[in-house]
Amino acid sequence: MAINDWPEDDRPREKLLARGPGSLSDAELLAIFLRTGIRGKSAVDLARVLLGKFGSLAGLVGASREAFCDVPGLGSAKYAQLHAATELTRRALAAEMKAGLNLSSPTAVRDFLRLSIQNRQVEVFVGLFLDAQNRVIAVEELFSGTLTQTSVFTHV
Repeated sequence: MAINDWPEDDRPREKLLARGPGSLSDAELLAIFLRTGIRGKSAVDLARVLLGKFGSLAGLVGASREAFCDVPGLGSAKYAQLHAATELTRRALAAEMKAGLNLSSPTAVRDFLRLSIQNRQVEVFVGLFLDAQNRVIAVEELFSGTLTQTSVFTHV
């Protein structure tokens, strides 16, 4: 059944506008991004297929172009759109964090680093430089390694 045939309160876009994005499931949010389904599958059904294939939204964003484009109905344009949306979000959050985020807890540091380095294909060693109020001054990638390790060298 097409989403347009669903009761209005159940449609992802209308649900988001009425109740906010936090009220939607991952599949519903992804369906809004996809905009359309494919023959025999609504956008929500296609979103569920993607989440099943890649395991999560993070798995989907981290998927290779080839694996993403192997899904019927998806191609390079939608892959580029997904990565552009991801990068826009990352930049907006990074700017917000740099503008005054206080990294005074391990959770805040984890969340900040997740935005900065989560989609790297290799292990990296990052230096966070903070001011006296634990606000980010700079983030520098000091070393990068392989898929499973990085070596850190010190000079004495």
